[in-house]
Amino acid sequence: MDLIYTGNADPDALAERGWLLGHFKPEGDPRHSADVEIKWGRHPAGDRRAEWVRGEQRTALLVLISGCFHMEFPERTVVLAEQGDYVVWGHGVDHSWYAPEETVVLTVRWPSIAGYAVGAR
Repeated sequence: MDLIYTGNADPDALAERGWLLGHFKPEGDPRHSADVEIKWGRHPAGDRRAEWVRGEQRTALLVLISGCFHMEFPERTVVLAEQGDYVVWGHGVDHSWYAPEETVVLTVRWPSIAGYAVGAR
């Protein structure tokens, strides 16, 4: 397999519910990684995560590309409203999200742990 991959996040993200890189890509694919996962998230207005993530075992960084995004945590909600706004949360932090308007976000989480549902919403 080639060691270089080029693509476009919009069509590539459809294959794994937004996730572009992580343990779920085949061995030998340059997008395979046990260290990190990267997601290109397009959310229509009103989109909300169906259930809270509980008992998180990874650290995550979410960066707002466009729109507005609410990251919900048990003690507070972080509103990302300006392009480039970001939030980081770690192991054990329960969370959910809501997109009040059409939004694009980039999420990086680590490590990439086999057995987690890819992009569960």
